[in-house]
Amino acid sequence: MRRQFRNIFCATDFSEFADVVLAYGVAMAKRFEANLYICHVVDLPTVSAYGEAVFDPIEYQQRFMETARREIDRMLGDSQVQYQPLVTIGNTTDEISRLAKEYIADLVITATHGRSGLKRFFLGSVTERLMRTLPCPLLVLRGSEAVGDKSSLKQFPFKKILVGCDFSADSDLAFEYSLSMAQEFESELHLVHVVEPSGYKDLFKLPQESGEKFKQDLYDMIKEKLNAMVPKEALAWIKLQTKLLVGKPYAELIRYGEMNDIDMIALGIRGHGMVEELLVGSTTDRVIRQSPCPVLSICPE
Repeated sequence: MRRQFRNIFCATDFSEFADVVLAYGVAMAKRFEANLYICHVVDLPTVSAYGEAVFDPIEYQQRFMETARREIDRMLGDSQVQYQPLVTIGNTTDEISRLAKEYIADLVITATHGRSGLKRFFLGSVTERLMRTLPCPLLVLRGSEAVGDKSSLKQFPFKKILVGCDFSADSDLAFEYSLSMAQEFESELHLVHVVEPSGYKDLFKLPQESGEKFKQDLYDMIKEKLNAMVPKEALAWIKLQTKLLVGKPYAELIRYGEMNDIDMIALGIRGHGMVEELLVGSTTDRVIRQSPCPVLSICPE
């Protein structure tokens, strides 16, 4: 099914990453002839970005919102694209998710600061919460990659797209979006399945000859399944690559992305319990924090 991007959101906090986030939004809005919305949430307890302390939040609300709108206009002034600023007050995650639903967003673009370790454990991550609450895909630029000259979007349009395929429902949804984008950009589409050895413990208890045959049969079956995912007519527009890897999914996907100069990685969201997510993190969380390129995360509809 062809996936369209009619309404594109850029979520910005006016940090050093904002220029490149907005530049991606402008480039994609032009390419897809989409409506562009620039969303900023004024979080009153943490308004140091506006340059003054807050003693009476009600008194200062309007001033902060006007300042944010002026900053959006300044940043988008020479973009030659129609856009609508959306400035609101409240919890960042809640407000972005609410506006995305209200304006029927097809894609949200943001940057992550790459928080990890204890700081992430105690504070969490706006990006990781958005991944699980947005009604649409989230394109995440890693903090380190987002710093730079906004006029040089070397990775757009995405000419090499990697999809992590584990044949789950959320993985299938990531594939649908990626196939659609690959056809739009006439890209290489890399479908990668990672086999975790821990999931096949019994395989290594078999005699060597039987074990090798079983492994080969398993690999052949998965490769065939990966190739069958792409309709024949789509091959006129894309170049298909399929690959099986062995190891930890997040580590293998990151390594594959680096070795093959991938421009975008697409992954579905696999649900985790709160404690497991905070202490360990999902494959998608880990890939986003370490990816060499933008990551498109898709939560099941």
